[in-house]
Amino acid sequence: MALRWRIAALVAAATCAVAAAVGVLVHHASRDRELSQARDAARTTLDRAAVTYARTGAVQGSGAALDAPGLPAGLRGLVAKGHRGTEFASGPGGPAMWAARPAGDRVLSVRVDMGQTIRDLSALDANILLAGLVTTAVVLPLGVVTAERMGRRLRIAAGTARRIAAGDLDARISAAGRPHDEIAEISGAVDSMAAALQERLRSEQRFTADVAHELRTPLMGLVTAAELLPPDDEAAGYVRDRIRVLSTLVEDLLEISRLDAGVERADLAPCPVAPLVEEAVARTALPVEVRPEKGAGDGGEAARVWTDPRRLERIVANLIVNAHRHGSPPVEVAVAADGRTVTVRDHGRGYPDALLKEGPQRFRTGARERGRGHGLGLTIALGQAQVLGAALEFGNAPDGGAVAVLRLPDGPGPDPDPDQGPIHD
Repeated sequence: MALRWRIAALVAAATCAVAAAVGVLVHHASRDRELSQARDAARTTLDRAAVTYARTGAVQGSGAALDAPGLPAGLRGLVAKGHRGTEFASGPGGPAMWAARPAGDRVLSVRVDMGQTIRDLSALDANILLAGLVTTAVVLPLGVVTAERMGRRLRIAAGTARRIAAGDLDARISAAGRPHDEIAEISGAVDSMAAALQERLRSEQRFTADVAHELRTPLMGLVTAAELLPPDDEAAGYVRDRIRVLSTLVEDLLEISRLDAGVERADLAPCPVAPLVEEAVARTALPVEVRPEKGAGDGGEAARVWTDPRRLERIVANLIVNAHRHGSPPVEVAVAADGRTVTVRDHGRGYPDALLKEGPQRFRTGARERGRGHGLGLTIALGQAQVLGAALEFGNAPDGGAVAVLRLPDGPGPDPDPDQGPIHD
């Protein structure tokens, strides 16, 4: 049950409970007051009738009667013992207050009719019930409106928290001008957390970018120096290989820093996907089985989609290199008939559970058996897919092997928002 309906049900229950309690208290108070007044009136009339009976021996005109047939049995027994008393009873003549006392060997009694009083009490009960229903009908919508406003504020806070978790660190709840209550405190705490997280991530991004830029200059010197080493020397070859690895790492760090900063923009154009995938495979110079585009006729044009060819090739190449580095052959690449889905699969142990649950993490390659690497390839592929507006999904095949599926958007999509926050993988 939604929060607003829980609050509305609570308000309705509380209102009904208060109305019922007030109704019971008013009913009993009114009934006791009426019975007390009727008892006093019956006693007064009985005393006057007793005086008249003692003087004249008759009770005509006094409002009393001798040996009245409708006298309650309990009151008659009390008088038989020589006592006087009163009793409320509902007999054939209707509700009445009786008062009786001994008069020699006879019973002198007074009957005060309370039929109208009981009807008035019933009418009062009905009015209290009606007032309770009206009050509930008035208070319940107010409770629903109040609960809806509270629920809306909570939904805004939850939505903002989800946006922050998705990477939009500029999102804020902005509770200014609203009541200062517990929800406002939660909103302020979320905003403070987002601001602190944003500043920390920006510091880390600046550090990564600065380190990569500072490494570039000495790295270029190392590359130049390595080219001067003897070409046939085994140690020199090892040095050149390590320098190439370090150069690739620095370039990857620079690319990730640009993705984090949100400055990357896709240059979209209608492109045939299958040739781009084949070119990406050729650039890797790795053995890959490329499946032909399903549904394409002989001699017909390959399906075209709106994408950035350079970024698409980068994504496919990273997926292929990752499959060879961490998986087992054969590595297969397939393009759907409409060109919007590209699948890269190996036949190794598959992606580790941590990657499937949390996504690619930089400088973390997952399970030890997945091989070696810096964990940047999939992170860059995912970041470039987001720049393209595409979806990159990771999974494991039922018969073994890691499966990466790139789903390209149907069209060019809206223009990127220059104020969009950084992308975090």
